[in-house]
Formats: sequence, C-alpha cells, structure tokens
Amino acid sequence: MDPAHWLPAAEERAIYDLHDNNPADPGYRRFLAKLAEPLLACVPPGSQGLDFGCGPGAALADMLRAEGMDMTVYDPFYAPDPTVLTKQYDFITCTEVLEHLHQPLDVLRDLERMLKPGAMLAIMTCFQTDDSRFAHWHYRRDPTHVVFYRQTTLQWLADYFGWQLSIPRKDVALFQCQSGGAR
Repeated sequence: MDPAHWLPAAEERAIYDLHDNNPADPGYRRFLAKLAEPLLACVPPGSQGLDFGCGPGAALADMLRAEGMDMTVYDPFYAPDPTVLTKQYDFITCTEVLEHLHQPLDVLRDLERMLKPGAMLAIMTCFQTDDSRFAHWHYRRDPTHVVFYRQTTLQWLADYFGWQLSIPRKDVALFQCQSGGAR
C-alpha cells in the first residue's frame, strides 16, 4: 500500500481493538493451530520462543506454553517491552503480522538477529494467489493490511536470507534460519 494511505498508529490500534481474538475461543485456537501444530513438530519441548505480534490475549503463546515451550511475547501495542527484542530464541512466531508491516524487510532482518542458529521463524498470513480477485479480496480491504505475500515472495525471502522454507499448510510458512543473528 502506498504509505500515504497508512493509518496513524492510534487508528490502527482502534481497528485491532475490534478484533475478537479471545484466547479461550475454540475457533480462534483452531485457527492458530494451523501454525502451532507444524511448528511443534519441528521444535523440541522446552525451546525458547517469541510470539512477535502477540495481540492483546497472547493466545498462541498460551497454547505453546501448554505444550512445554518457554514463551516470551511482544506486540508494539499490547506488549511493547523492547528488552525482549534484544534476546535470541529457538523460534519466533508471527501470526497475522507480516501483512501489517510498513518495513517488512527491516523487521525480518531484526527477527533474524533474534534467531539462534538453526532456529525457526513461523509465519501465518493469507497468501495472495489470484490477481483477478485482488480488488475484492477481503484481506486487502482491511486498512491495516499494507503488504501481501505470495508463496513465490516467501521463497524469495528465504533465498535472500539463506533460510530453508517449507509450506506445511495453507497460509503457513516455516523458515529455518541457518546461521542465526547473521545480518
């Protein structure tokens, strides 16, 4: 999206506050399980993770804690503790976050610095697949969504960073960082 159309932070937060991301909602937990289940298959219990962009309820972090993970949360609006961004993690999750980033490559570089060698970056975002339907696509019409990703874009990012990419489920990308903290 053209930066001239980005919302001011207060308006962006007001839209996020309308989302019903209740950690106790079974439907929301099923939605997050799309990312959690393939990630848990790759990461041993006790691993240290960061839920980057956790939102107000940190539901995914709670789900991963219940599976034995040591979780930290960060969100610029709901959990803005910058000290958690100075540490390194065995994995980082970003569910429904990438589409909101004004400078996605810069944020991905920051996330890479927080990944230990061999660590996983788990992303969930609705992949853009059909140009002919883009103008009416529900995901595009959210004014907080400023950038969209195709599977080919995610592969480009993997090649750029030297990561290994797998797509275990629709709209889920798992990147394995080879070097950790490299950039």
